[in-house]
Amino acid sequence: MTVQDHYQADRAGFAEEWRRWRDDHERRLADPHGFLAVTSLRWLDAEPARFPDAPGAWSATADGVQVRLDEGEELTVDGVAVHGTYRFGILAERASVYAGAGDAVIEVAKRGGHHIVRPRHPDSALLAAHVPAPAYEPDPRWVRTGRYLPYGTPRAVTVGAAVEGLQHVYDAPGQVEFEVDGATHRLTAFNGSAPGSLLVLFTDATSGVTTYAANRTLAVGAPDAEGRVRLDFNRATNLPCAYTDLATCPLPPAENRLPVAVEAGEKIPHERLGAR
Repeated sequence: MTVQDHYQADRAGFAEEWRRWRDDHERRLADPHGFLAVTSLRWLDAEPARFPDAPGAWSATADGVQVRLDEGEELTVDGVAVHGTYRFGILAERASVYAGAGDAVIEVAKRGGHHIVRPRHPDSALLAAHVPAPAYEPDPRWVRTGRYLPYGTPRAVTVGAAVEGLQHVYDAPGQVEFEVDGATHRLTAFNGSAPGSLLVLFTDATSGVTTYAANRTLAVGAPDAEGRVRLDFNRATNLPCAYTDLATCPLPPAENRLPVAVEAGEKIPHERLGAR
């Protein structure tokens, strides 16, 4: 029995498992200090700058990010209140550190070689107005058994970003291969959040029609001993840039633009529907 046959035999159980996963996904998305709480995206340089949604004057040099807090201003870093001048130091690419500012959190990060500050306020208008994105009904057809094809050594892959002119570089450990309607497709995979797991960025024939145009993402569990992977496109999700222009999300590699319509997973968020 194939994985599709197994889920077809218990469609009710399959749908219920998907709904539990989706509820957990939405809870994480609606975190009071998550991406929907971001109120601005600030690009730092050597000239100290103040922003209305974050205390202090912020700057970045070859020595990293620092903030100068005036009298009466305070941040909390690792549970310790800081005053005056505080240096966050040099951050690695794609790293983020967080400082508390009252009920807000200030993200300090490095993206595409640039230092940024991204305040997150739990009373942001975007978070307050958010409702779950529409999604295709779960369909066992879109649970595919694939094959992991590791590279001999990881390959550095440069991709574009949601922010014009920005680029990201990721190490790709290999590709995943799968079939749809008799046609074989390969997707370049990046490392996932859990050890051995993978992450795939992709577009398909629904992109810009029913799903977000720039990208979607799919988490893939670690390959088994025979190199098999499970690709459940019902769990394809939007990246933060689908909800807000204050994100620097990566775009898929050119080879990850699927010619088929993957009618599964999350659709265009309500936040973007009015802008179509």
